[in-house]
Amino acid sequence: MIANKHISKIIIAITAVAVIICFAAIVFSSEFSVLLGGTSVNMEYETKLFDTDEIMEVNIIMDEDDWNTMLSNAMSEEYYVCDVVINGQKVKNVAIRPKGNTSLSAIAMDPDSDRYSLKLEFDHFVEGQTCYGLDKLILNNNYADATNMKEAIIYDMYQFIGADASLYNYAKVSVNGEYTGVYLALEAVESSFMLRNFGTQDGELYKPDTMEMGGGDESSDNGGFSMPDMSNFDFTKMGGGFGGGNGGGGFSMGGGGGANLNYIDDDLDSYSTIWDSEITGTSKNDHRRVVTALKNISEGNDLEKYLDVDNILKYMAVHTFAVNMDSLSGSMSHNYYLYEYKGQLNIFPWDYNLSFGGMSMGGSGDATSMINDAIDTPFAGTQFFDSLLENEEYLARYHEYLQMLVDEYVDGGRFDETYDRIRSQIDTLVATDPTAFYSDDEYQIAADMLYKTIKLRAESIDGQLNGTIPSTGAGQKSDSASLIDGSEIDIEAMGQFSMGGGGDFGGFGGGKSGGDSKPETGDDTSSDSQVQMPGNFDPNNAPDMGDFTPGDMPDMGDFDPNNMPADFNPGGDMNFPSFDQTSDTETDKESDTSSQRSSRPTSFEPGMSSNLMTYVKNIAVYAICFVVLLITLIVLKFVKRKD
Repeated sequence: MIANKHISKIIIAITAVAVIICFAAIVFSSEFSVLLGGTSVNMEYETKLFDTDEIMEVNIIMDEDDWNTMLSNAMSEEYYVCDVVINGQKVKNVAIRPKGNTSLSAIAMDPDSDRYSLKLEFDHFVEGQTCYGLDKLILNNNYADATNMKEAIIYDMYQFIGADASLYNYAKVSVNGEYTGVYLALEAVESSFMLRNFGTQDGELYKPDTMEMGGGDESSDNGGFSMPDMSNFDFTKMGGGFGGGNGGGGFSMGGGGGANLNYIDDDLDSYSTIWDSEITGTSKNDHRRVVTALKNISEGNDLEKYLDVDNILKYMAVHTFAVNMDSLSGSMSHNYYLYEYKGQLNIFPWDYNLSFGGMSMGGSGDATSMINDAIDTPFAGTQFFDSLLENEEYLARYHEYLQMLVDEYVDGGRFDETYDRIRSQIDTLVATDPTAFYSDDEYQIAADMLYKTIKLRAESIDGQLNGTIPSTGAGQKSDSASLIDGSEIDIEAMGQFSMGGGGDFGGFGGGKSGGDSKPETGDDTSSDSQVQMPGNFDPNNAPDMGDFTPGDMPDMGDFDPNNMPADFNPGGDMNFPSFDQTSDTETDKESDTSSQRSSRPTSFEPGMSSNLMTYVKNIAVYAICFVVLLITLIVLKFVKRKD
């Protein structure tokens, strides 16, 4: 009797709870998504496109005139429309454009090559369109990498260690059925990447860059050529060498606008380079969360709250192994993605074709310095990682990940397996590549050299971890006798981009494209033949330097730039030129020309939308709640009738 008397109240209470659960599921959808299956989503493209057992085949179907026009105007980075067949799957109305930074500018200046890296956006013209769930695909041209393997092996390391990083595979690329070269295919760091790794697209993504060399605003007078931000120029780091400890890492090319991730102050305008590089649409509230995190990270406060500590330690380990000076490890504040979710920051890797000495700041770095690059002072361009390196617990975990790369990846056989697989897949493709930067002989030598380099690098890291080799730059300077000998390694043979001049722009080595850094007898080696300025560059518009003569520079004596007064203004009345600081993000650079946008394509090819997949788990939650509500209402109605 008592049960029957209160059954209606009990059912009403259950109904109320179900309503509350449904309401909470709507408000806290991402949290419920995590509870239902972790923080990642299995995407179809993981196996369909990035199963490295079989390389990808990509055929770009495009009007020949449009293709040639795109290549001729590569610096504008405008999107054109094409169809793409990937591993037999055709996707229509895909956006395509050349991409890159220094490589884009260098190739644009090279009359013998039009081998640009390419970006394919499946959802640019057709909203929600994907290829097996992938929204954007990158095809990297392996610029300045004679090995054709540096980037692939580094991404394989990230995959092995379980870090948040792009999936990779090689791609045999054709245009209208004609083989045009072997490229490295990468999962773009955008919506589908976030969904795959975190099960949500609610986080904010940025790609800071103070080294924009091309692809700027097409309306600008300089044709897209932008000088790097020199606002944080560091005179104390002028010179060469590798890494944060072996020689200063070269001079600092910037970091202004917050790109070096150092905390400056609480003023949002101080971090303009970060905000200008947004991939996702962001607000001032989003920006405040980033600045708050940077401030606390700089002070070492509650690091687990403000950093995805474990993933960043994995990033640090692989990145340190790679000796990538074209990044925060060297002097440039670029080639990484910054991710913020609910006030916590994360770092995603990008652009490793210049690893293992491939970035030369004037050719001063030697192979022994590169092989022994200090693991405990790995970042010359930022203090962002200092709080982790100064924490004993996190330093130990970082060392554990480095030891894992040495013991399990290199010495444990994974590296040999990956290396042999890649060689078996691309050797023939490289030999027949009609647009390759290097000859087949150069590739063979470079690939063998890379194998030795990685083995020696692992040996040095092992020594630094066990204490037989100093693990800081200062320690190695005072005790160089214990360093691993790298004299058998020819860094230049593996491919090298030089910012110190010499050879063609960028100074990458020879091959089929005519970019040999060692001129043949009779070659014109005058400065006029070595340097080519962008097409729209007008030397008459260069700033007036008056009677300035470099030889008349005053003696700096004991000048210390670190002791400059707070109110020092380097501009003063000297009318220093202001440089364009446009940042090369991988976001859309829309082109509204009549040929590309007059009729927006509407077809939708197979592949689930990333946005749709974001809500699949949430829909499941809502459906369960609805069923609970329906059942309780039916039971309640039945009980009332019985009463």
